[in-house]
Amino acid sequence: MKIKNCKSCCTDFVPVRPLQRVCSPACAIAIVKVKQAQRAAKQQRQDKKRIKTKGKWLQEAQVEFNKYIRMRDQLVTWPCISCQKQPKKANAGHYKSTKAYPESRFDEDNCHLQCEHCNTYLSGNISAYRVNLISRIGLERVERLEGKHEAKHYTIEEIKEIKIKYRNLSRLFIANL
Repeated sequence: MKIKNCKSCCTDFVPVRPLQRVCSPACAIAIVKVKQAQRAAKQQRQDKKRIKTKGKWLQEAQVEFNKYIRMRDQLVTWPCISCQKQPKKANAGHYKSTKAYPESRFDEDNCHLQCEHCNTYLSGNISAYRVNLISRIGLERVERLEGKHEAKHYTIEEIKEIKIKYRNLSRLFIANL
């Protein structure tokens, strides 16, 4: 037999069998342990990809909330909160943005139907939004929105509950149509 190099300890050895890759049973066990660790690490990476993060749950809850707001305001046939026109493409526009004021993200007073032009291209058209918001919900509630709020740190369970709540409310609107 031809001299081979051990795949585990890198020493030269004379194999007893033609397909032998290691010099001893200890080296064979070491190679098996390395392969098992590699498989476990690969499985862990795959499992980590499957787990939803808090941000993903928050994003899904936001989609359900925005859908509910659009349905709520379209059912009443309210126009765009900023320009007072019937929107061709409706968005759920936040008076206080979700990035700057995450504590107001799911506040129904903070979010109303808005046309895509005002919401996207005019950055919410906030000055007109405020004027029409006062006429819609009243000065007291607008001042509450503009006041200080405690930061909210949602848990994944709370976010799931919010998502379910607004999904069910949206389904109620659909059922009543």
